[in-house]
Amino acid sequence: MPTSAAELLAAALDDADRTIDLRRRLHRRPEIGLHLPETQALVLEAFSGLPVEVATGTSTSSVVGVLRGARPGPTYLLRADMDGLPVHEDTGLPFASELPGAMHACGHDTHMAMLLGAARLLAERRDELAGQVLFMVQPGEEGFHGARYMLEEGLLDAVPGAPVTGAFALHIGSTLPSGTVNVRPGPMMAAADQWRMTVKGRGGHASEPAAAADPIPVAAEIVLALQSFVTRRVDVFDPAVVTVAHIAAGSTNNVIPDTAFLEGTIRTLSARNRADVVAGVRQVATAIGAAHGLEVEFEHEEGYPVTVNDATAAAAVLEATVDLLGERAAAVSPAPLMGAEDFSYVLQRVPGAMAWLGACPPGLDPATAPANHSNLVVFDEEPLPAGAALYALMAMRALAG
Repeated sequence: MPTSAAELLAAALDDADRTIDLRRRLHRRPEIGLHLPETQALVLEAFSGLPVEVATGTSTSSVVGVLRGARPGPTYLLRADMDGLPVHEDTGLPFASELPGAMHACGHDTHMAMLLGAARLLAERRDELAGQVLFMVQPGEEGFHGARYMLEEGLLDAVPGAPVTGAFALHIGSTLPSGTVNVRPGPMMAAADQWRMTVKGRGGHASEPAAAADPIPVAAEIVLALQSFVTRRVDVFDPAVVTVAHIAAGSTNNVIPDTAFLEGTIRTLSARNRADVVAGVRQVATAIGAAHGLEVEFEHEEGYPVTVNDATAAAAVLEATVDLLGERAAAVSPAPLMGAEDFSYVLQRVPGAMAWLGACPPGLDPATAPANHSNLVVFDEEPLPAGAALYALMAMRALAG
């Protein structure tokens, strides 16, 4: 008889101590970026003893594991990310970060722990699998394009002759009710682009602005015009966020500077709108500069694409959640999040889904709890076994044969 959802959850709960212990060990030693030797070593240690073929990346500290089922079939990908953030932890947890200026403030430690918990569950049930489970453990999700590096190194060809036909990832969230699984078809998270611009004027004495070419009022006009651009030229049903996050100009109170510098981000939910908004921001800035006789130098850096969930995969996540945790735990996200995720690179190539696992700590209101990326964020550990079971159940159903 195939393992039922209830039996799988019970097994994950029996293994909860190992899952939580690994999470805490990882939490104490966060590393940032693409090269995470301590984190990689802990992941490899957790895979040891399991019937999983493990390989490490050449350009990053990535880990790829392959668990082969009892019968031939396709390959199903499960993903977790590894890196922390350059944030000094102030939670006061007994297992808080031991590294000043680094913290697992986005919960990637929980993702790894749940994925390794799923690996143990699946290894014990290999006889039920027709195909392979591909474990993707990636560094550099926080803006370093770690998933893209893994794809370039041949992630999807890890099992020759058995293509990856589906993919699933969980992301923990401190501002969602604990134990809920939140997913939606279509755009789940936004594309993220960065921009920088320099307004080039001509410096002079603050008492004689007519003898100079002041870049500061031009920069201010650009900031205001970008807000009007978003509300008047971007389709409200295909939204965008344009944020000016940094302005720098001048050095003292009586000198008009030569330049003003601005930088920020663009978030969009479709490829078409992404291109149009980037072009529009450039046009607004350069045209306003030209209207005042000043040059505006504009630079654009492309970030992660839109994270798009396959509709069938999103429905499968909801169905698995109901079977594991009951109907009250399964939630259709009402709207995409305007944050960005590099699992989007995988979902461009493979039909799959990313879901959010709620982990608001007991006694806190999800509406006001410290959010992911905060130096105060705390995640409820109670849902971690359920997350491990959900990872495993998604793979088992995809490879049921």
